[in-house]
Amino acid sequence: MTPPTRRTWSKRGHTPVIHVRGRSQRRFSTAALACYKHDEHSRLIFRPKHHVRPRDAPRRSFSWSDYRDLLIAAHRQLNGPIVLVWDNLNVHKDARLQTFIDDHDWITAYFLPPYAPDLNPVESIWSLLRRSCQANTAFTDPDHLINALRRGLRQLQYRSDIIDSCLATTRLTLTTTHRQGQ
Repeated sequence: MTPPTRRTWSKRGHTPVIHVRGRSQRRFSTAALACYKHDEHSRLIFRPKHHVRPRDAPRRSFSWSDYRDLLIAAHRQLNGPIVLVWDNLNVHKDARLQTFIDDHDWITAYFLPPYAPDLNPVESIWSLLRRSCQANTAFTDPDHLINALRRGLRQLQYRSDIIDSCLATTRLTLTTTHRQGQ
């Protein structure tokens, strides 16, 4: 992974050059759910995954079953129904995942409009990670990267104020379809 550069310096008139090791064929993916509920602390539920398949393998990212497992784990942790607001990632629209969602009454899914990352609070989470635990770091090996990623996500996981601010940047609000107190 080419490290995100937050800042650098060099002598005046010289372009800064950052040397990193060659690109690796290893692949890491992370899925996250930013969970919001009225009158409760916001939560972040995430799953990092290290793909160890050969380079020519058909999938080097989360599959529909990985997302299914994440939703099941979130349902257990949250102990309640889930309303998903998803971007238009092709795996999110997989027929098998849609069948799973349709078969379970505790999940309701809505899709954001195409090309609207500014409406997705999780995009702000990724931005925060790139600017904090990943910035200015050339990872020495896959374990170094995955440990830094987990540490950064754990730090965000317990900061409901930051998770709330990720929702605030979207200018979306939490609403209910029924009156409170009934």
